[in-house]
Amino acid sequence: MTDPEKLLCELIALPSVNPAFLPARDHRAGEGRLAEFLASTAAQAGLETQLQAVQPGRSNLLAALRPSAKIRHRVLLAPHLDTVAATGEEQYAPVLATTRIYGRGACDTKGSVAAMLTALCRLAKSGPRPAQTEIIFAGLVDEEHVQAGSRALAAGGCKADLAVVGEPTRLRVVTAHKGSLWLGLSTRGKSAHGARPDLGRNAIHEMAQAVCLLENDYARLLRRRRHPLLGHATVNVGVITGGTQPNIVPDACRAVVDRRTLPGETEKTTLAEMTALFRGRNLRVHIASEKMAACLPMETDPRLPLVRQFLRLAGQTKAAGVDYFCDASVLARAGIPSVVFGPGDIAQAHTADEWIARKSLAAAAALLEKFLRSLP
Repeated sequence: MTDPEKLLCELIALPSVNPAFLPARDHRAGEGRLAEFLASTAAQAGLETQLQAVQPGRSNLLAALRPSAKIRHRVLLAPHLDTVAATGEEQYAPVLATTRIYGRGACDTKGSVAAMLTALCRLAKSGPRPAQTEIIFAGLVDEEHVQAGSRALAAGGCKADLAVVGEPTRLRVVTAHKGSLWLGLSTRGKSAHGARPDLGRNAIHEMAQAVCLLENDYARLLRRRRHPLLGHATVNVGVITGGTQPNIVPDACRAVVDRRTLPGETEKTTLAEMTALFRGRNLRVHIASEKMAACLPMETDPRLPLVRQFLRLAGQTKAAGVDYFCDASVLARAGIPSVVFGPGDIAQAHTADEWIARKSLAAAAALLEKFLRSLP
């Protein structure tokens, strides 16, 4: 039987850093090595594998377990293969400790990759398989950047009754997550000598007023906008740049805002809301989206039969929500009901000592296998 701990250690030892976070031609960049290794592992278990080209040298891995009879249903297991970069080379070497496994991607999301493929391989190797449900492991590229993998899968016309998207949810079945907007703000002023600031117009000062407005009045407004699973919407000013030297009145300033949205909020309505806010205070702030592709919130009806079945097997009486954005939104927008599930905790993701609890990894593989065996 496939051992999820052994598999995870092998996955960590194969760096698959998103190329967006590394210099060109860095040997750790890309998901290719990982996809090939997983394809070989899946094929040895009897799964039918194929690579879906997404970008040069970057392909989604699709590994399918066919049902014993005619296909009437389809379930996707969809973790992502890419990771963020690590600060030290040692973080690409797995460390098996007493209760934890350390290494880049341990929880985000190579832990989910290991748990999901383990469950599917176990199903393929022993016991009766679902009679009418095709199960596809879809290892997706580029989630950490612009979600090119899930967008390519959706654009290719993939259809399914449910997608279980792998993310570190602490073994909770998640049916809703927030969206993520990055909004660029810019103000224009008039330059002048620092000895005569009255002759200029300070773009930083106007931006400072805009920032205070967002972090105070607007943030208070958002705290009143609540979702039963996700809490309230948020705003964070994460970047600000402006000016050239102290003795020059700056004529330009720029800031970038992270706005986490709730189901029902869109990029268009958010831009309009913030524009009206600035105009109401006579602030001349230009706003534009910084995202290459929309990262919208996701919400799936927990009453859907397969979702309800997964919740029951997980021992949950109520679905959960998470603050972060993931591939589930892209697949849901393509008409595939999606939930998020996986071992580990998002608190360990992207950290210098990223880890996952061995107990959590084993429990995820067991629960996923139980769910897959329950499919029709």
